[in-house]
Amino acid sequence: MSTALHINTTRLLRELHHLATLTDCPPTDDTTLPAPTQAVTRIVFTPRDLEARAYIRTLAEAAGFSLRVDAIGNTFIRFPGTDPTLPAVGTGSHTDAIPHAGMYDGTVGVLGGLEAMRSLKESGFQPTRSIELLVFTSEEPTRFGIGCIGSRLLGGSISPTTADNLPDRLPETNLGAPGPDSRTRDGVATNPGLTLHDVRTTAGFTTPLTTVPLPPHYYHAWVELHIEQGPLLEREGIPIGIVTNIAAPASYRYEITGFGGHAGALLMPDRRDALCAAAELILSVERHTLDANSASGTSDSVATVGTVAVHPGAINSVPSRVTLTLDIRDTDVARRNEIMSALRADIREIQSRRQVTIAEHQINADVPAISDPHILSTIESICTSESIPYKKMVARAYHDTSFIAPIAPVAMIFIPCRNGVSHRPDEYSAPESIALGTRVLALTLAQLTKEVYTS
Repeated sequence: MSTALHINTTRLLRELHHLATLTDCPPTDDTTLPAPTQAVTRIVFTPRDLEARAYIRTLAEAAGFSLRVDAIGNTFIRFPGTDPTLPAVGTGSHTDAIPHAGMYDGTVGVLGGLEAMRSLKESGFQPTRSIELLVFTSEEPTRFGIGCIGSRLLGGSISPTTADNLPDRLPETNLGAPGPDSRTRDGVATNPGLTLHDVRTTAGFTTPLTTVPLPPHYYHAWVELHIEQGPLLEREGIPIGIVTNIAAPASYRYEITGFGGHAGALLMPDRRDALCAAAELILSVERHTLDANSASGTSDSVATVGTVAVHPGAINSVPSRVTLTLDIRDTDVARRNEIMSALRADIREIQSRRQVTIAEHQINADVPAISDPHILSTIESICTSESIPYKKMVARAYHDTSFIAPIAPVAMIFIPCRNGVSHRPDEYSAPESIALGTRVLALTLAQLTKEVYTS
């Protein structure tokens, strides 16, 4: 199998580059970026997202694989095994992208997964268990405020009712380049009050979400290929990362309410400035996260305040209300909770001293995903047999694999990305890295599909 397997790198790169052209960003003319890098905005259920889905389906059909699409839009592409009654071996990722992102996040796992399946088929390999590529819906939280909606529904981490009622936040998103607002391009609905149910049914996904969760033992094993989105592999000159666990994300929204007024007339002793209180809260997040890392001797705790909305947002008006969002992640839930407890103690003090109110709303609080030892040893043995150096490592960004983990044994394969950059137009992974990651994935899928025992 190893010698017969040929990864068609030219085909894979051609498809990656074409997929990158399906974007709400204009073509990139930045000569400092490695050609043909493209800035990508592809938000779930917009015309560009639906166009990308259709392109992937076309490629899968051309390869002779079977297809099905569920009520949220998750797309299942299957290479049938000789015993279709056995749980399948799965792989996959996502094609949606945050505004002004890069062209490799998620897409390497989707098109690399497709190429792995095609290469196996073209080599004459016949799987025992079916191999299935899954293109997830809405891995990014851009539109509905929470990520991995498709995989959360598949694994039962969110209820269909909760998912359908998620508010559409597309009006807050600039789909195109900086400049004139392009949020209504191509007839994309931007009316306030819309929900995920409204948006998905308008896009043609009308079946009830209750049909999405996967049955028990659907997957025998699951392996996702992804760019690292960090600098370690490139920095250490290691071509393959084997992910042992995935950090647990939690997200919160805070609303700070003070007392506004005229910037000239409202005297300093009388102010209850919501933005000043928000600034203290943000610095508290940073301080307690740094303290947690110092105490643990790791860098596993990370926290980010990524959005801040100030009301009324005028230079000559004291802010009366601020809304901000917090993303906090850790490989250790207890340590993450300790950071939040310390932050809440500071919030109580800020409220009292500044005479403001600070309301907290938890968006999600997920648990770490632990990779399956057997899958890890399978990937390790393949790397060893192929003389490929590898590094065991933690995934600090979350992935759809996190939400497949409750229902199947999982693992991930990382490949290097230039300077560890991701979620930016200059995100880049070299062709040889993509090809090697795809090869390791294909060999792993081939080995796992031969296992005929039940999970």
